[in-house]
Amino acid sequence: MKEKSGKKTEKNNFSAHEYFWNRELSWLEFNKRVLSEARNEQNPLFERLKFLAITSSNLDEFFMVRIASLKDMVDEDYEKPDIAGMTPKAQLEALDPATHEFVKKQYQVYRDSLIPALFGEGLSVVTSFEDVTEKEEEYLDRFFEENVYPVLTPMAVDSSRPFPLIRNKTLNIGAIVRKKSEEEETEFATVQVPGVLPRIVVFPSKERASRVMLLEDLISHYMDRLFLNYDIVSSSCFRITRDADFSIDEAEDLLHEIEKQIKQRQRGQAIRLEVENDMDGDLLSAIRSAIGIEDSGVFRADGPLDLTFLMEMYSLKGFENLKEHSYVSPQSVPEIPESADIFECIRENDILMHHPYETFDPVVNFVRRSAVDEDVLAIKQTLYRVSGNSPIIAALAQAAENGKQVTVLVELKARFDEQNNIEWAKMLEKAGCHVIYGLVGLKTHSKITLVVRREEDGIRRYVHLATGNYNDKTARLYTDMGLFTCKEEYGEDATAVFNMLSGYSEPRAWKKLSVAPLWLKDRFLFLINRERENALKGRSSRIIAKMNSVCDPDVIKALYAASAAGVRIDLIVRGICCIKTGIPGVSENISVRSIVGNFLEHSRIFYFENDGMDEYYLASSDWMPRNLERRVEIMFPVEDPELRSRIMEVLELELQDNTKAHILTRTGKYVKAARRKGQGDVNSQLEFGLLAKRNANPSESGTAGRVFIPETGE
Repeated sequence: MKEKSGKKTEKNNFSAHEYFWNRELSWLEFNKRVLSEARNEQNPLFERLKFLAITSSNLDEFFMVRIASLKDMVDEDYEKPDIAGMTPKAQLEALDPATHEFVKKQYQVYRDSLIPALFGEGLSVVTSFEDVTEKEEEYLDRFFEENVYPVLTPMAVDSSRPFPLIRNKTLNIGAIVRKKSEEEETEFATVQVPGVLPRIVVFPSKERASRVMLLEDLISHYMDRLFLNYDIVSSSCFRITRDADFSIDEAEDLLHEIEKQIKQRQRGQAIRLEVENDMDGDLLSAIRSAIGIEDSGVFRADGPLDLTFLMEMYSLKGFENLKEHSYVSPQSVPEIPESADIFECIRENDILMHHPYETFDPVVNFVRRSAVDEDVLAIKQTLYRVSGNSPIIAALAQAAENGKQVTVLVELKARFDEQNNIEWAKMLEKAGCHVIYGLVGLKTHSKITLVVRREEDGIRRYVHLATGNYNDKTARLYTDMGLFTCKEEYGEDATAVFNMLSGYSEPRAWKKLSVAPLWLKDRFLFLINRERENALKGRSSRIIAKMNSVCDPDVIKALYAASAAGVRIDLIVRGICCIKTGIPGVSENISVRSIVGNFLEHSRIFYFENDGMDEYYLASSDWMPRNLERRVEIMFPVEDPELRSRIMEVLELELQDNTKAHILTRTGKYVKAARRKGQGDVNSQLEFGLLAKRNANPSESGTAGRVFIPETGE
């Protein structure tokens, strides 16, 4: 059987367009999976609000970057098809009805499901003053005059006042107005709903909020106070999404160029216009004419624009019973007791951490301790995304002030975090750190920290490598894994990484790490092809890989070749997946599942059976061309037997998940994972939290050391 498959492998180069799904349509399928969690009545109500808000935020970025990029290609007559055989124009033609239909479903969930459910829990979203009592109107009137009116800036448009700049993603109220002294001529006017104020206005109540109104509805009611000499003919909300993507291939001053591009984002080409369903035709025409957008770019919403306000609603006090409480808080890492010397702990054994189930504190404390330790000589770190008040940044600054040699690569091109990273980079420079502002033409997406310490037996290098960012906030929301080690070969490679970043010094060979953009892709292809060769020779072979996205054509073709040779391949892919499963002679041995849960699945884990000589890797990289060819990424092996067992446990438990997992079908759609016979509910994220709690408190479970979950049987 395998020999027959092998013959097919030799004849088929697996490049046919029909073997691939389009990347953008695959992303939309991912956002549908998030939307399904908003629709899922098994989830607590306020968690469903959060999921719907996430779909809105996701869609914003999709239009600003992906749709904008496709439009640029069409404008430049770029006609090369993607791996699925679709030209940019064909992709836009497919995405137009698909995105409109998705928005329609978003508002169906909001209007028909969430709003009635909120009302049933005693929370009303008031949209009209017709539903307001006299006492409530007095309060709203006073609130508007004292808190809102002073912030508003009404903008009229006439021969002396051109159409104002409508900033990207801001919420605005457009109006057709007529001077009171005239009967026929009308003008356009607009006012921006101030983002500095809360979007939700809470009516006075003795206990928890029971009635709220959105800020734009309040402003709309009092529009006549903003245009005293005019009659308001019609008014309605609108919102513009602009092209926010930019690339920098060459720049004499990278910092200056990125600062300039950030400002340009607010003025980019209009990609999408969101309007309320009942917007007056003349008003819509005036806005469309001013911003120059096609009819396909107009999205009508049967509800409030910009559903990200639901995140603000999630924060309303008094509704804790409607939130998820099944997940335990981050637990301590058993290998690093609270009062222990972290360097001593790392010297004893490599330490693997699974966030957010285990706390991120050891990573922060590692940098903090290094900053004040007299024996630490140097700290080197890459930073891609950090939090607004980052304790790691503060520790690095303190280290420089204490005379340590501190080198930090701050990636200025981290999309939508550019301004934040620029501010941190300048602060670190002032503190005395040597700051590298990323590399022109590449993004540094790797997550690595190197601490050089003088000890009794000589210089020792301590290394932290991870799948996620050095962001203490997102470390509570994203699932990631990190490794502490002081093994010499890891330290040598870590030094080589930073020498490469700071001085373009490429090592002749790597001992443990695989680094993109020059070596990592070839390493992945070698590992996949080795499993294929093992299968053809009748040896044991298997691949399990977990990541965010899979769309690199070379990697996918290698997976198809391995599958055709008989390799069993299980992929856990949260987002984009261009692989087609179930194609006879091509992908019959490939399964793909996506987990959308309380935490954002972000870790990248790779397992290769290798004829019984198993290999385990963690990485910062997905299987995407941008990661493998245009970014600095790192993959690193995990070699300690106990740590490898923990990684396999993570993979196996996610493959058993039947609560938050969706399975990719042959049609390209995803369906909820089914329970196997005799299997109960398996929520992998919930189980990881409980496991971390038992590991941190072994006395409570009556065992010592780490506890492992046995594989669930049929």
